[in-house]
Amino acid sequence: MARVLVALSGGVDSAVAAALLVEAGHDVTGVHLRLADVPAAAVGHGCCGLDDAQDARRTAGVLGIPFYVWDLGDVFRREVEDAFVAGSAAGTTPNPCITCNERVKYAEVLARARTLGFDALATGHHARLRRDGRPVTTPGPGAVLVRAADRAKDQSYVLHVATPTQLAATLLPVGELTKAEVRARAAALGLRVATKPDSYELCFVPDGDTSGWLDDRLGSAPGPVVDLEGREVGRHDGVWRTTVGQRRGLGLAGHERRFVVDVDAARRTVVVGPRDALACGWVEVAAPTWAVAAPPRPGDRVRVQLRAHGAAHPAVVVPGGPGVAGPRLALDAPAHGVALGQAAVLYDAADTVCLGGGPVTAAERPAGLPLAVAGA
Repeated sequence: MARVLVALSGGVDSAVAAALLVEAGHDVTGVHLRLADVPAAAVGHGCCGLDDAQDARRTAGVLGIPFYVWDLGDVFRREVEDAFVAGSAAGTTPNPCITCNERVKYAEVLARARTLGFDALATGHHARLRRDGRPVTTPGPGAVLVRAADRAKDQSYVLHVATPTQLAATLLPVGELTKAEVRARAAALGLRVATKPDSYELCFVPDGDTSGWLDDRLGSAPGPVVDLEGREVGRHDGVWRTTVGQRRGLGLAGHERRFVVDVDAARRTVVVGPRDALACGWVEVAAPTWAVAAPPRPGDRVRVQLRAHGAAHPAVVVPGGPGVAGPRLALDAPAHGVALGQAAVLYDAADTVCLGGGPVTAAERPAGLPLAVAGA
């Protein structure tokens, strides 16, 4: 039996995670993390509202486990919100959920849990842990992060920032279940959250208007939208309102299908072109975090996932560029819409075990981009 702190978000996945831990005989305590200030009108659209805290408390009551609320708002604003604003202003595409897992849930919550005498932190993420090929049910060294049983709900991508030491103090109980099975378990336990909808928005932007949220913090910074020859074809209200691969919402005249192929924040310039101009043959990760004890080496075959719910691209690991302390990933076939700042997460060749990864810091630029925008 282990002392386990389970992060209760107020949703069905973390509720069932706690229930499974109780059933397994662990000494379980629930904690709800107060991270973002959510307006009352937006309750139910994120994971940080008053209703979510109340749902988490009710779950703990049904399961008969102690329950606490930790206010980590200052840490969250500094490490997640501010980082998201800075990255967006710089024209990159950061993933706040990954940042939250790395800098809040692991760096802060797990550290506090260990200080308080807990053996492990458990969450409701859909991912699995394996030790010697078997499901991990107790904390300890040797845990490997594996894709979820329900591949459609797999969240190993956002957990790739966990180190082997952190994975040794992690439990992921619902990763062995499909989403339908999770809801069925919750209903059988009489948990009110059994039918609660999943949250897809950023928890600190519960109305889904990310551009408006950034506008409030970054002000107005209009600039030109140019084609591959550098000719102005439109205007934008801020580079953070666009991302590489975007087609809709650009306000461009004409019937030609044009996509954002590059963002130059320094010049406040957005470059558009045909889909072919999005093709990218390699990506580079300068400072990866490895979830395995033996990271991949040059020549190894891997799979590279570039979006939270995207396909994993077959690739081979090659040495990074001059002075780069990380790998370059040569893709078997070009990927489209690769943006700096988004996470490149590596899996083994079988696309099962998560090896680690990090933000894309360099990528093959499409041929024909203006020299200044391409950064050459």
